[in-house]
Amino acid sequence: QVQLVESGGGLMQAGGSLTLSCAASGIWARLYTMGWYRQAPGNQREVVATISSSGSANYADSVKGRFTISRDNAKNMVYLQMNSLKPEDTAVYYCNAVLPDRSRQYNYWGHGTQVTVSS
Repeated sequence: QVQLVESGGGLMQAGGSLTLSCAASGIWARLYTMGWYRQAPGNQREVVATISSSGSANYADSVKGRFTISRDNAKNMVYLQMNSLKPEDTAVYYCNAVLPDRSRQYNYWGHGTQVTVSS
């Protein structure tokens, strides 16, 4: 059974930092592109950052220079370091794992962790 379990969310003041963690089980995460997505109330889910199996990272323009995605394949973990947080970063953050070229069959989501940034 595949599970992605997020942790590290919480309440933070603007300008602060948080680190989200995602623990993957039931898959060999090193083969997957891992990503963080977020969804604010009334908005669609949007991509925040992704990291390929080779470690190539991509970021949404809104978080470039503030957020850093990383992975530890040995531990089946992916992280999102979030600095200089803004109130508009408030959302539920979801971990995603997708197998390249097999996304219809192998695309998994965590249940999410709430991040709230106060002004």
